[in-house]
Amino acid sequence: MTYVVTEACIKCKFMDCVEVCPVDCFYEGENMLVINPDECIDCGVCEPECPPEAIKADTETGLEKWLSVNAEYAKTWPNISQKGDAPPDAKDWEGVAEKFDKFFSPKPGSGS
Repeated sequence: MTYVVTEACIKCKFMDCVEVCPVDCFYEGENMLVINPDECIDCGVCEPECPPEAIKADTETGLEKWLSVNAEYAKTWPNISQKGDAPPDAKDWEGVAEKFDKFFSPKPGSGS
């Protein structure tokens, strides 16, 4: 089992999860984070820290796409080990559905 970041993170990117991760397995894209499934130790401390509830255990149904997205972009995006600032409009994007096709950016973030 591993944890994955899902669509709810897109354009929210609060990063509270990064601060509690004991193994620094988060990677930063331009407008979302992902978890490297090969580095995640399944501790689960990140899940309750995510305000938009974007982090899920990969044992939940329907997360195959997100496991793939996390694994793919963790290979090319920079590692992030310190909490950064969320986008100024992050709260406006909380709860917005179907963000992937319209708003997902494959561009890397700045990392830490």
